[in-house]
Amino acid sequence: MKEEIFRAYDIRGNYPTEINEEMAYTIGQSYGSYLQEKYNLNTCVVSRDNRLSSEALCQSLVKGINSTGCNVIDYGLTTTPMNYYARYLNQMPGIMVTASHNPKDDNGFKFSFDKKMVNARGEMITDFKNYTLAGNFKKGDGKTEHQVILEKYIEYLKYSIKFGKRKRKVIFDCGNGITGMYARKIFNNFNIDFEIINEVSDGSFPNHHPDPAVPENMAQLQKEVKEKNADLGIAFDGDGDRIGVVMENGQLMTIEEFIILMIRDMFNNVTNKTFLYDIKCSKAVADEITKLGGKGICTRTGASFSQAKVQEDNLPFGAELSGHIYFRDRTNDCGSAIYAALRLLEILSKNSEKLSAMCQDMPHYFKMPELKIPTTEDKKPIVISNIKNYCVQNRYPIEEIDGIKINFTNGWALVRPSNTGPNLIFIAEAETEQGLTQLQNIFIPLINEYNK
Repeated sequence: MKEEIFRAYDIRGNYPTEINEEMAYTIGQSYGSYLQEKYNLNTCVVSRDNRLSSEALCQSLVKGINSTGCNVIDYGLTTTPMNYYARYLNQMPGIMVTASHNPKDDNGFKFSFDKKMVNARGEMITDFKNYTLAGNFKKGDGKTEHQVILEKYIEYLKYSIKFGKRKRKVIFDCGNGITGMYARKIFNNFNIDFEIINEVSDGSFPNHHPDPAVPENMAQLQKEVKEKNADLGIAFDGDGDRIGVVMENGQLMTIEEFIILMIRDMFNNVTNKTFLYDIKCSKAVADEITKLGGKGICTRTGASFSQAKVQEDNLPFGAELSGHIYFRDRTNDCGSAIYAALRLLEILSKNSEKLSAMCQDMPHYFKMPELKIPTTEDKKPIVISNIKNYCVQNRYPIEEIDGIKINFTNGWALVRPSNTGPNLIFIAEAETEQGLTQLQNIFIPLINEYNK
């Protein structure tokens, strides 16, 4: 078992070279033992996405958990947010077999240890890794019970949504991921004129990779929105916890624009006017929160870290540039891309304005798309350290919340290690296009040099 598969907020790797059935059984043994020994719990929730390897991995995982005397409630095929809701309903921890937005040949496990819906992260995973590698597992005869959750989940989503009278036309792109199995049944409950593309569940993702944070993956949806004169298009990632949006003019709505729209909509209806965003987000988010009279919290990237912070500080809303959106203003802890889509459609159902027009008065800067630079796990800290030394030598002001963020008077640049794959992430933003080019010309060659 390679230690590298234990990442900052999940276990993830290539199937079958890093993640396979034997390893899944061992993880199950460790997880079942760990719950009993560390948390005095003997039952957990398990479900899986529709990746080609997920069913076999899930079966081995459950067998491993049962072999320790720990019981399993198996919900079969679900989105990741449905798995979270199952944990909440049963007030128990759980595991989701998924690699989220990673390539089709990857797989992994998102998991929690306590009765909250927030996944394990950071030192929690490091401790679990050490426990797993020690191999001192319990023996027992746990049982597995099979259940379904869709109907209860639909009621959960419906509870706090109140549509207006205007029926909007929307194209949903499920990317052949797990959301395609449930989107039609869910959206039929709401006042929406909708069509779905890439609805058929296919873990080989034949039409495009299900990651709406990558612009090329949105091209098909952009074309559909324009051709069918839809009010908008909404895309989901492979496991249903990240969203991407296309406006009526075929242009991509940035996640920062989505965040600002949501904060504007809820601002006067929440007591705590503090909102969370991750370090990759545009300065436009902070500007808007300040303008409204609220307070912003900038945090490190990572779904598990962000969601935990939103819950711990009892914040009404939090979001990440990747498209993870967390609502707590009406219902308790909803980190679902489908729910985020419903909240956007609810806003549009109460007015006749076009989505692009609603974004026109928002602050905008020149920002580049996230650049992934391939590297190796052992090189990541070396490159980050060298970038830090360079900045210190040049007396550039830096933040170390997540990697190295370099702040200038007219912009910023961020270099951070990816927590989901062997990549370095670079993003930059400036007040002018020329300023953005200057930041790119400084730091991209530096990263490539240190990455040799």
